[in-house]
Amino acid sequence: MFKQFSAEFKLQAVKRVETTGEPVSKVAAELGINENTLHGWLKRYREKPDTPFPGSGKLSADDERLRKLEREIRDLREENEILKKAAAYFAKNQK
Repeated sequence: MFKQFSAEFKLQAVKRVETTGEPVSKVAAELGINENTLHGWLKRYREKPDTPFPGSGKLSADDERLRKLEREIRDLREENEILKKAAAYFAKNQK
């Protein structure tokens, strides 16, 4: 079973490493977390400093937009297939 940490806790841990320059191993040991976990948090923070930890079930704005566009593409492809089948059906019955 794994432990879940709040976004605030993660942000404080990351900022402690970033601002103080303390080694990741030292900060992780003091906070009682795995060193690799803190490295992962640092990576996410450096990639997206605005929203590094959006939370459970919440997507960043870019990810949410991407998901919406992918859903729209899937729906349009499905509609296109239906129209192709309908066109083929009606073309067959006109002969």
